[in-house]
Amino acid sequence: MRIAVCIALLTAVAGAALATEIPQAERRSGYSFMSPDTRAMQDEDTANPGMLFVLDGEALWKRKAGSADKACADCHNDARLTMKGVAAHYPAFEKALGRPVDLEARINLCRTNHQQASPFVYESRELLALTAYVAQQSRGMPIAAGDDPELAPSIEKGHALFTQRQGQLNLACANCHDDNWDKKLAGSPITQAQPTGYPLYRLEWQSLGSLQRRLRACITGIRAQAYDYGSPELIELELYLMSRARGMPIETPAVRP
Repeated sequence: MRIAVCIALLTAVAGAALATEIPQAERRSGYSFMSPDTRAMQDEDTANPGMLFVLDGEALWKRKAGSADKACADCHNDARLTMKGVAAHYPAFEKALGRPVDLEARINLCRTNHQQASPFVYESRELLALTAYVAQQSRGMPIAAGDDPELAPSIEKGHALFTQRQGQLNLACANCHDDNWDKKLAGSPITQAQPTGYPLYRLEWQSLGSLQRRLRACITGIRAQAYDYGSPELIELELYLMSRARGMPIETPAVRP
């Protein structure tokens, strides 16, 4: 009931025209909205529960799989060197498919094309772990997604989805994250939705989760039909959000409430 009341109030506040995008100088990671205890958990690798997934991902990186009997390391060698900066450029345009793919999809393409193995299921521990391990190699590096001109149409579609009202509550992502950031919803801070730490460990989930999982939860929260994992719409939203966060440092694996 409390959440429903808060959402109703937010809906009323958001009834006016959408604000302009957050100026670059005012963009803030979700980290800055967290309590000191949660920040400390993220900052210390031995206390960060997401690092358990990173360790699993490191093991998967070296493990041979599929009928090709190949490991990621057989092609890419030491991830600490070859994967440095890679996650900062995803989602990226995949020429063979003629559309953008996120890091999870890129990993699955490598599995099917080069390892001759079945793709990992979305939100499976294996896919989250391997994605976190690859992304963690870019920790501290600036996000650089969206610089490929071929991505421009998809970024525009993602922006349109971000500002499109939908669901029974008739809310857009921008109503919360552009218009009302740094306010409270059910006692929790509304952040700017900067995707700097995915996959991240969410205390509410008691697990690591992808950006697509978070997007689907938000869409469900406004009483709209969530897009399927891997859908073009979720990839476009991911791409827009990552391009919107250009220059902000990667925090993977981040910790959030």
